[in-house]
Amino acid sequence: MPTLTRLIPFAFVLIWSTGFIGAKFGLPYMEPFFLLVLRYALVLALFGLGLLLWRGPLLAARDIPSQLLVGSLIHGAYLGGVFYSISRGVPAGLVAIIVGMQPLLTALLGWLWLNERLTRATATGLLVGFLGLLLVVGGAGALSQDGAPDGAGLVATLIALMGISTGTVLQKRHGAGVPLLAGTTVQYAGALAVTLPLALLFETGRVEPTWPLMLTMAWLVLGLSVLAISLLMVMIRSDQVGRVTSYFYLVPPLTMLQAWLFFGETMSALSAIGTLLVIGGIYLVIRRTRRDAGPQRALPARG
Repeated sequence: MPTLTRLIPFAFVLIWSTGFIGAKFGLPYMEPFFLLVLRYALVLALFGLGLLLWRGPLLAARDIPSQLLVGSLIHGAYLGGVFYSISRGVPAGLVAIIVGMQPLLTALLGWLWLNERLTRATATGLLVGFLGLLLVVGGAGALSQDGAPDGAGLVATLIALMGISTGTVLQKRHGAGVPLLAGTTVQYAGALAVTLPLALLFETGRVEPTWPLMLTMAWLVLGLSVLAISLLMVMIRSDQVGRVTSYFYLVPPLTMLQAWLFFGETMSALSAIGTLLVIGGIYLVIRRTRRDAGPQRALPARG
């Protein structure tokens, strides 16, 4: 069991990294918010059925507002921002760089809000990982495209970054004792409450029913929304926020590998060097200090 537990973060990252590929497959046939509305509605139906069949514990009334808020941030703001920015033509590499700042921002928020210690080794790992992320995406040529990126798309990407960072910290603070299935169900209700009005106000509901769209939707629902998010909630519950989110640094290298497999895109030497820095940064963040090694120098806890 401990071995399987240690494999959870890597299984999560592998699944999560397919999100950009899924967006690339699905967005030509549906508008971004309407795609997410359909995705969340299907997930809610599956999770509601699961609650009925397994008769799992429901949320206490006091936990419902916090889980609605977490869902509106992690699923609504983050995925809504990413999908919208890609649909507006913002380079995927630029989106990855901005959203890739999440571990830095989340570790900082964990220090400010949750009184978590931010050791110098952890801070160094976060910075090294972000430098590697820049090299990975920069080496792929994402920063050399002509023309200024779409302003609305850039704002949406920043909203995505703030959404998942803040939502992760709030889940760590308020979701420790929340039943996993019931809590995640309420989270998706919060996400639907964010994306449905956006779809109704700003989109036409256009859909081109194709096999690529149906297969993509099946994976987005079962792989991303059900399996990956469940793994993320387990990770958040069992580990420090900064250490959990450091695994997100593996997402861009894995996404680029999938882009090479599916679309023939190649990885430059600069991207390969960046990948090594990413892995090194993650190691610095997730390694546990041995108790007999003496106290580490750390930034003081807040409060």
